Amino acid sequence: MDNGAPGKTSVNAEGTRHDDDERDERAAEAKAPFEEDGRADQALDFVIDTLAAMGMDCTVDLLENEPEDPPEEIRLEIEGRDAGRIIGKKGQTLAALQFLANRVINRPGKQRRHVIIDAEGYRARREETLTSMARRLGKQAVEEGKIITFEPMNPQDRRVVHLALAKFPGVVTKSDGEGDARRVQIIPVRR
Repeated sequence: MDNGAPGKTSVNAEGTRHDDDERDERAAEAKAPFEEDGRADQALDFVIDTLAAMGMDCTVDLLENEPEDPPEEIRLEIEGRDAGRIIGKKGQTLAALQFLANRVINRPGKQRRHVIIDAEGYRARREETLTSMARRLGKQAVEEGKIITFEPMNPQDRRVVHLALAKFPGVVTKSDGEGDARRVQIIPVRR
């Protein structure tokens, strides 16, 4: 043990050692004001190269964040003849591409950035559909007094349902299950 170190040392579940000084540095980085670091261009290049390797006829645009968006968010929009193929069944291909882009740009020791990829406005349409379905089923759960369970969903879709019903009177939501079988339940509350 290094007696010159001022802080404690701990080991996480992966066996990686962390001392208090490292934790303090990471906390300071997390609170530091956001600075563009080139990873938005890296994400854009990755998606363009991936679509080209897949033989897709699409264009990819890096969008400016809206004022309400976190500055560390990277938003990409795919448009073109093959955009529907990029979405895939229930958005699975789009979600996989987004997962890979996030893995490429987020490396240990760097502030986490979140890549959001959309194709032809699919995510906005999906969110609108899920929100209206959640509210309709929330009303049904209250009227019938029964728990309603959705089909398994990805984390992003589950989040949309939870947010849609967060302030809905008479119900609470809960995620149940593990991994790909995780579902949202709408549970009526007795008054």
